[in-house]
Amino acid sequence: MSFVESDIEGMALPDGLLLEQRDDGLALIGDEKRYGKPLSVDFAAGKAAHRRRFGGGRGQLVAKACGLAKGVTPSIVDATAGLGRDAFVLASLGAQVLLIERVAAIAALLEDGLKRAAKHSDTADIVARMTLRHGDAAQALEALVASADFMPQVIHLDPMFPHREKSALVKKEMRLFRELAGNDDDAPRLLEAALDVATHRVVVKRPRKAPPIAGPAPQHTLEGKTSRYDLYVHRSLAR
Repeated sequence: MSFVESDIEGMALPDGLLLEQRDDGLALIGDEKRYGKPLSVDFAAGKAAHRRRFGGGRGQLVAKACGLAKGVTPSIVDATAGLGRDAFVLASLGAQVLLIERVAAIAALLEDGLKRAAKHSDTADIVARMTLRHGDAAQALEALVASADFMPQVIHLDPMFPHREKSALVKKEMRLFRELAGNDDDAPRLLEAALDVATHRVVVKRPRKAPPIAGPAPQHTLEGKTSRYDLYVHRSLAR
């Protein structure tokens, strides 16, 4: 997947939002009072760099959920890639990761972030393990995985949770995502597709007290302070 500047300029965006190529990378810009600061992807600095150095390695909840353990480093599809934060953590721990993002503007930010990180000595090896595809995983997961010639041992899902009543509770960055993507009303279909395609397990990130996605019951759960992972296991990742 590749976006050129003419594609970015012609990309359909909600009113009030703009993609702009800046000196420090591509940014999605809107009213700061509503959406916060311009949104961009930077894997080499900021929160991504801090989490890479001090985040807890394979002891992190996402790593445990995806089955990273001593001697076990599965290949992982992040089928709801967003800004690539979880995917970058998994790749930094040695996993090959396929990122799938359905919103074109977010996919463009991701691609820009990956290109810049590939030129940075601290992150080049990590992003070399990351492959990006733009498409709707709920509609075409199998084809997207096949197009990347990727082995989908584990599929990671983090669908947008339904909108809460009090908009003040929703972070500005999340408002921006909702503006672009809406709610993931097709989460049950996405889970079904992931269960069909994953060879070993599907992991679904949820708010800690939220119900599981409609469909088969998860066999296991891992809980953190604010979120949890529901695990759907086909077979063991252990060698």
